[in-house]
Amino acid sequence: MSIFLLKRLLTLIATLLGASAVVFAVLEILPGNAAQMLMGPDAAPEAVQAMAEQLGLNQPAWTRYGQWLAGLLQGDMGTSYAYGSPVSGLVWERLAVTVPLAVLAMAITTALALAAGVFAASRHRRWGDVGVMGLAQIGIAIPNFWFAILLILLFSVKLQWFSAGGFPGWSEADGGGFWPALQALLLPAIALAVVQAAILARITRSAVLDVLREDFVRTARAKGLSRGAALWCHVLRNAMIPVLTVMGLQFANLLAGTIVVENVFYLPGLGRLIFQSIANRDLIVVRNCVLLLAAMVVIVNFVVDLLYAAIDPRIQASDI
Repeated sequence: MSIFLLKRLLTLIATLLGASAVVFAVLEILPGNAAQMLMGPDAAPEAVQAMAEQLGLNQPAWTRYGQWLAGLLQGDMGTSYAYGSPVSGLVWERLAVTVPLAVLAMAITTALALAAGVFAASRHRRWGDVGVMGLAQIGIAIPNFWFAILLILLFSVKLQWFSAGGFPGWSEADGGGFWPALQALLLPAIALAVVQAAILARITRSAVLDVLREDFVRTARAKGLSRGAALWCHVLRNAMIPVLTVMGLQFANLLAGTIVVENVFYLPGLGRLIFQSIANRDLIVVRNCVLLLAAMVVIVNFVVDLLYAAIDPRIQASDI
């Protein structure tokens, strides 16, 4: 297990280094100039050049890349061009919205998908199976931003149960609190979860059906174990390997999907910060935010690999 952990950690570090190089290179070749954006379209070339020197944009790309990595190792993400404040403060402030939103959406996705997938598999080729798979097909076809608008029209405009947008904050001193903040994140989380739950339900159904055909399931049933107990205690655990793989990928999709949904619900999260920074050509913020999202994806995949070994003891380090 120690060799397995070492291999995965080295892979994680190498992946992050590769991701940082790709992110930096892609943003470097994009058209536009942060100094020009800050000074305005009518600024004199001398003033734009002075601003570029002040921001360090006149240095070679490899020098700025090295300085960026060195700063990250010291916990320094640099200073935002547009906001004039440390990027780390901006990012951590927005993560207080994005991470709970993604976790809540993942929790809703998992609850809906596992229940629907196991239910459909237990009623294979019957009306329950057909109904669940039909709903799953519809869920896959619905764009999350369009479903978000429908949720606003129904629950905010017509029923007036939820706010149409905004975020009150987690602190009661700021006029918010835990329950008001959770209520503000509920509709966006549902909008994000619907498509992912539909996909995961189909994967769960297929995985459960494969395990149901195994001999040990028939043996458990022959010993008197109820169908429900066999499904949830034995079948589902052995079917979780492909399900966990998809869940890891889906969490990454949820983090990326917040960029659109946060703008629909006007949430001050990481996705909205990226959107605003792109518009302002604040590339240092975009660079750090995108790398942070990539790091989250890599770490989630690392955790999924660890869960493989915990769920199925037959898996060895050489098998992954």
